[in-house]
Amino acid sequence: MKSFDALILGAGPAGLTAALYLVRGGMSTALVEKGAPGGQVLSTAEIENYPGFPKGIKGWELADMFSAHLDEYPVERLRGEIVSLEIPAQEGGWFEARFAEDGESVRARSVIVCTGAHHRALGAPGEDRFTGRGVSYCAVCDGNFYRGKNVAVVGGGNSALEEALYLARIVDKVYLIHRREGFRGSKVYVDKIAAMPDKIELVTSHVIDEIRGGENMDAIAVRHVGSGKTRVIPVEGLFIYVGMQPLSGFLPAALDMDAQGFVRTDAEMRTNLPGLFAAGDVRAKLCRQVSSAVGDGATAATAALSYLERMNG
Repeated sequence: MKSFDALILGAGPAGLTAALYLVRGGMSTALVEKGAPGGQVLSTAEIENYPGFPKGIKGWELADMFSAHLDEYPVERLRGEIVSLEIPAQEGGWFEARFAEDGESVRARSVIVCTGAHHRALGAPGEDRFTGRGVSYCAVCDGNFYRGKNVAVVGGGNSALEEALYLARIVDKVYLIHRREGFRGSKVYVDKIAAMPDKIELVTSHVIDEIRGGENMDAIAVRHVGSGKTRVIPVEGLFIYVGMQPLSGFLPAALDMDAQGFVRTDAEMRTNLPGLFAAGDVRAKLCRQVSSAVGDGATAATAALSYLERMNG
């Protein structure tokens, strides 16, 4: 069984940054990659809000740059999916992570969980087909591409309301679609939206039956949940906010997580289990962006370095 000072689970921006900081700190470091390095960055057409790239950069290009930077250092990159993580019996002991493919394990004195989260799919016909060609899960990332156009937002929580308000400053009109009559989000957001009837049209008690288009999406078909009456709304973009799903199901039961499965940490990315840290989208937090993931990764690695130095005496 291979052993390391630090094991990083996930090769998105948080994991790649954490690995960079740890190996530069002199720790033997392994990075587990389930897929291509970059995480959700790979599914982002273009990023215009990452510092240093004022004209924007394609998601895959930024991911390649992150990964190439790490290639300059002796990080052991392990391919596969971790299905279980055993915690040490006492502080300073070994964590053991087991792979799905062959049941092999790897152990480390510290672990940083950077497995991320994925947006819950709406499940409407056409969603997969038009993802990246009209369907988006991040208004901050993609909203500028729809400047002056008509778009729709679906969801009823704070994320949907916040992004509708954000988009209203950029696009011509926003259709805010929610399956219920009232919203779950904060009253302050509801009040702001109600004050912008010329920019945001409420389409409550409706669900999306279909996302339509040719090469790119150009309309959505919606249905009233009470009457069953249907309507076609011409829009060039659809932003889906029906929740996030953290990739945390394999983590130990003793780890403190919120009701949705996001990992709770302190400001230094420490969890309630000594030697176990979390960074990036898997963590319970407000902002899930590339820049915040990079910051999380650097912070988690710095905290892990302090932990390892203390354990090594």
